[in-house]
Amino acid sequence: MKLYASKNYTEAAEFFKKSAKQGIIEAQYNLAIIYASGKGVPQDYYQAATWYHKAAEQGHVQAQYNLGLAHANGQGVALDYQRAATWYQKAAEQGYAKAQYNLGLAHANGQGVAQDYWKAVNSYYKAAMQGFANAQYNLGLIYANGQGVSQDYRQAANWYRKAAIQGIANAQYSLGLIYANSQGVSQDYRQAANWYHKAAIQGHAKAQWNLGVMYDKGQGVTQDYR
Repeated sequence: MKLYASKNYTEAAEFFKKSAKQGIIEAQYNLAIIYASGKGVPQDYYQAATWYHKAAEQGHVQAQYNLGLAHANGQGVALDYQRAATWYQKAAEQGYAKAQYNLGLAHANGQGVAQDYWKAVNSYYKAAMQGFANAQYNLGLIYANGQGVSQDYRQAANWYRKAAIQGIANAQYSLGLIYANSQGVSQDYRQAANWYHKAAIQGHAKAQWNLGVMYDKGQGVTQDYR
C-alpha cells in the first residue's frame, strides 16, 4: 500500500480503517500492525488484537500467528497459552514456519497443550525443513537428548550444522562440543575450535571458555597461553 510504504502512517491508518470495516482481510491485518506499532495512531494492543482476530478468522496466516503471540504475551488480550497454541496451530497448518516453531516450543514445554516431545519434533521438523534456524537447533537438541525420538548424535550434528551455518551461536557451540567429544562425527579438534570460535565471537561464554582450554592444550589450534 503506497501510503504505508511512503511512511504516511496517519493517512494509511484512515484508509485501512475504512477498508477493514468492510471486511477486507489485508486491511484488517495492516490496521492491526499499525495499532501494534503505534504508527499513525496511538499504540493500542487491544485494537491490534481485535483486528488480528478479524483477519485471523478469515484465514490470514500472519494474523493467526500474531494473535497467537498476543495471547502468549498477554498483549491486548488475557494471557492464555491454550489460545496461543490454538492460533499457532492454525497458522502452522498453513505452513507458516514461525508458527510451526512456536507450536513445537508449546508441545516441548507443555505450554497451553499437553507436553509431547514427538509432536514437538514434528512441528520443529516442518519449520526446520523451511530453513528456520531456531527450529533446526532445537531439533538438534532433541536428537542429542533423545526426547520424543531415539537418541541420535549423527542427526543432532546434522541439524546443529544447519543452524550453525545460519549463525545461531548455541548451535555453533553445540557443534563444537560434538566434534570435540566425537558424538555422531569423527573427533576433530580443528573443527571443534572453528565452531567454538564462531560462537565465541558472538559472546557465547561457554564457547569462549572451551576455546581458551583448547588454546591452553593446543587442541586443534596452535598452543597459545596469551
